[in-house]
Amino acid sequence: MLGSHAKRQPLHSRGVRRVALVGLLLGLCVIATPHALAAPPEPKTVTEIDLTGAIDPLLARYADHALDRAKESGAAAVIVRLDTPGGLDSSMRSIVKAILRSPVPVICWVGPSGARAASAGTFILVGCPVAAMAPGTNAGAAHPVGITGGVMSEKVTNDASAYIRSLAERWGRNADWAEKAVRSSVSASANEALRLHVVDLLAPTRTALLRALGERVVRTGNGEVSVDLAGARIRHVHPTIAESLLHAVIDPNFAFLFFILGIVGIVSVIVHPGVHVLGVVGLVLFVVSLIAFGMLPVTIAGLVLLAASDVFFFVGLKIHGRGLPEVAAVTCLILGGLFLFNPSVPNARVSRLLIAAVAIAVTAFFIFVLRKVLQARFTPVRTSSQTVVGSEGVVVRSLEPDGVVRVRGETWTARSSAGGAVPEGTRIRVVGMTGLTVEVVPERAPDQSEVG
Repeated sequence: MLGSHAKRQPLHSRGVRRVALVGLLLGLCVIATPHALAAPPEPKTVTEIDLTGAIDPLLARYADHALDRAKESGAAAVIVRLDTPGGLDSSMRSIVKAILRSPVPVICWVGPSGARAASAGTFILVGCPVAAMAPGTNAGAAHPVGITGGVMSEKVTNDASAYIRSLAERWGRNADWAEKAVRSSVSASANEALRLHVVDLLAPTRTALLRALGERVVRTGNGEVSVDLAGARIRHVHPTIAESLLHAVIDPNFAFLFFILGIVGIVSVIVHPGVHVLGVVGLVLFVVSLIAFGMLPVTIAGLVLLAASDVFFFVGLKIHGRGLPEVAAVTCLILGGLFLFNPSVPNARVSRLLIAAVAIAVTAFFIFVLRKVLQARFTPVRTSSQTVVGSEGVVVRSLEPDGVVRVRGETWTARSSAGGAVPEGTRIRVVGMTGLTVEVVPERAPDQSEVG
């Protein structure tokens, strides 16, 4: 008994050691599992907003919503890419306000090379907590321009100068240059803007921009925020389809084209009131063109010339001036297109090819379409006795003495002037007309007695 007990003892010891070893391994696994399963930290996300083209209410709405989305998504920063010739003062101020109140750090970048931040774009650039430009870009020429194409009053200029100076001073930038950009329309290249301390840094690309920022503290609407964006992932926030389509309409070429087509549609309804669809489309295009004109540097001279063009075309429809009204109309149309926008504003001009195409198309429409429609409308219906009397026809319903005859392919109410009944199928001749009733007599058959 003692021997067998002595033999089992070592087996029991080995079992205890195995259990202890398994327990230790399980414990290590439990401790190590959270670290092994933990996902690597996600890279920081930077939201990009593209402000391209004219600054209008649609871009302001898009920028405001995109900044809100950046806050909700927890973005580390927002890049506002600028490439604009300018736009509405009210829309520009709305964008600047949205940037200033954003709790997410905002970096404005004029890029890529070839881009510009002119007029209203200069205000947005100067108003950003961090301002950057790509080499080969420019900013400035921020003198207010009104609908007349000329610079605005001294009161408006003073207000704009004070506003951009306050933005520059807020971020410690060159306020004197900013004011000159408004009062004297000065511009600066990217290198010059950096030298004058109009912007904070230069960066050829977005990635280079994030690297160049390094670790810095940026002031936001909620106070100072420390950022380190090297290696961050950039996520674009695009405008909605409706915003994109409507923003595309705010273009000098579209505005000119819609204005002309709108006037043509309205005039078409005046000439021929039955064309309701064309009139509705013309009215819609005309209203859209006026909205676009309100957001572009339109000149009064250009608008007057375009209006005069339509007047001359309309006069040419009413009178025969041996082509003089049409020549005057085409001349006013071309000059109106050329001088419709203030030439001092970059890219605010109508394509000359479009002007030529529209001039040819509108001239052809007025001369070959509307003139024919007008002539057809006022040409008297030729149903008088001059065209019916003397014509031959056939009785289609017996005349007793009234009935129906067919003359020259048309059916007429008829009365027999010879008296008596005239059977169906008899050949007749119209000898008179009373109102819409023709007077007829049977055609004489050849006298058989004379034959032979």
